[in-house]
Amino acid sequence: MNASTEVELDDAFSALPQLHVDGLIVAGEPFFDSQRERIVRLAAKSAIPTIYAWREYVLAGGLISYGTDLPESYRQAAIYAGRILKGEKPANLPVVQPTKFYMAVNAKVAKSLGIDVPPRLLGLADEVVE
Repeated sequence: MNASTEVELDDAFSALPQLHVDGLIVAGEPFFDSQRERIVRLAAKSAIPTIYAWREYVLAGGLISYGTDLPESYRQAAIYAGRILKGEKPANLPVVQPTKFYMAVNAKVAKSLGIDVPPRLLGLADEVVE
């Protein structure tokens, strides 16, 4: 589903029961991030298990996140900026892909949704919110 406005977000979540959706994945993109609390609230109201790109969603009450480690990505961007400011040409810099990922699980939300998170998954998580 696509949404690029608050109204479209509301409409998308309203359509979920008719579509028999069992779960959602919310992409890591700027509009969704600006609507983090709204999306988490709508997912909770719909009782839809949802996976997000960043841990901030889990801290806001989302179920689980798995994605690039944002502080590490920002650090890498700063290194590139420094190299460019020192005279290196951007076209000569190699493409760097993320190598560090972060998973967070909100155990309280899992329990409210009736989901038993396997202990192995909890053990693999970088952070478990109780």
